[in-house]
Amino acid sequence: MGRKGLFIDYEFCTGCHTCEVACKQENSYPAGLWGIKVNEIVLESLDKVEINYLPFPTELCNLCANRTVNGERPSCVKHCQADCMKYGELTELVKEMENKPKTVLFAPK
Repeated sequence: MGRKGLFIDYEFCTGCHTCEVACKQENSYPAGLWGIKVNEIVLESLDKVEINYLPFPTELCNLCANRTVNGERPSCVKHCQADCMKYGELTELVKEMENKPKTVLFAPK
């Protein structure tokens, strides 16, 4: 079994913050602490405005080790309404990235 990670396809993230809420509830984080935080990135040009949402795992993220040890998905992945997060083997997640324009891969040690 290889190293695991979190794949985020932020091209389809709608900024619903469900991953934040699920993580906070799963880990009982107090106000001001986050395991994953959705950042809003606004890009403006003369003729258009583009808004991207980027879920960003923090240093507190352990990919829900208490869930994944039992074969469950991390809470953020389970509750993602846009289905833009995946959990799995890094080698498989890297293959997913090859055909996607706006992705990130998080793999804590």
